[in-house]
Amino acid sequence: MFGLHYRLERKTIGFLLGIIGVSSIGGLIEIAPLFTIDETVEQVADMRVYTPLEQAGRDIYIREGCYGCHSQLIRTLRDEVERYGPFSLAVESKYDHPMQWGSKRTGPDLARMGGKYSDDWQRAHLINPRDVVPESNMPAYAFLQRALLRTDNLGLRLATLRQLGVPYTDEMVANAAADAQGQATPDTALAEGVRRRYGDATNISTFAGAAGKLTEMDALVAYLQILGRLTNAAHEMAAGE
Repeated sequence: MFGLHYRLERKTIGFLLGIIGVSSIGGLIEIAPLFTIDETVEQVADMRVYTPLEQAGRDIYIREGCYGCHSQLIRTLRDEVERYGPFSLAVESKYDHPMQWGSKRTGPDLARMGGKYSDDWQRAHLINPRDVVPESNMPAYAFLQRALLRTDNLGLRLATLRQLGVPYTDEMVANAAADAQGQATPDTALAEGVRRRYGDATNISTFAGAAGKLTEMDALVAYLQILGRLTNAAHEMAAGE
């Protein structure tokens, strides 16, 4: 076997053809499943898109490298399902660009984090993790409470995602900045606009506890609170088993 490899290395054209052949096999293995993507991703009626505030929080989550310690994929293994909840479905990541499945779990999986704790708990945990989880080795993100959220580019962000297949409407794109503000200010006209565009199930709250000031903490808490709640398909499937 090694003799064949040594002889092949001396033949430039043969070695090149061998590289192309092996690369083609690897590429085929990666690309072929995409032809059946419509069969792989479940069709559910209640799947919704991220709001502008949740999408901004997702971008902050990625920017801060949270995926380096937290996965967002519950496998079908019994111990994972018992600990985290129903196993993840492909449709739950349908609008994720990029997806956050991961495999590193320095911290727990976050696929079903939404609604598990209150906004106050999430905020306290981000400001100083040791205050709520004494054994935590997670970094503190108190600066997010002071960092004002940039909203002027949210419309462009949604428009870009629409080109990738996320079904944002023209109205959603045009009102992105206002909707980000509205989701964090309950009982206002802006909040009603968010509910009208994204549905009655939209989580509208003063996420960071400071009404009138939209911060990166608001966005990240809003994102964490929607994880696993864009559709109820996984819970319905688990209940029907």
